[in-house]
Amino acid sequence: MTISEALLSEFEMEMANTRRTLERVPADKADYRPHEKSMPLGKLATHVTELAGFGLTVLTTPELDFATGTYKPMGFESAAQLLKALDELAAKVRAVLANTTDDAWQQNWKLSFQGKTIFEGNRFLAYRAMFLNHLVHHRAQLGVYLRLNGIPVPGTYGPSADEPFAG
Repeated sequence: MTISEALLSEFEMEMANTRRTLERVPADKADYRPHEKSMPLGKLATHVTELAGFGLTVLTTPELDFATGTYKPMGFESAAQLLKALDELAAKVRAVLANTTDDAWQQNWKLSFQGKTIFEGNRFLAYRAMFLNHLVHHRAQLGVYLRLNGIPVPGTYGPSADEPFAG
């Protein structure tokens, strides 16, 4: 089994969990934030959505310097908009992930801002830490926002208080 084959099933599971969370994001709560230092719900939801595509950057480039990119964050409109974007981004990552060679996983990958290194390591670690774990982290935050707004939180790795069985 290749590294990519092993990671593909995990990717599919995390995209399904992310999809179940994003489909519950209420459009009328976009400005909600549980604390003054917290990101607004709409911004957090779009960040989670866009992180799904960050794997593409990790898999197809040797580095990213945030200061030199042309990234423009997507605005929040609705859960349907988030799901459409998630599906499109995930499809792109899935296609590249399936064809990433074991040798490519060992290549160096670097994340920086204005030349200052934020992360540097092999592509495998970048994929897991900077992409997948980062996505899961923010998706969990989004789950807290849902809970605080009385919106049922989906089960992800098993039951939640709102769903006795994940599915």
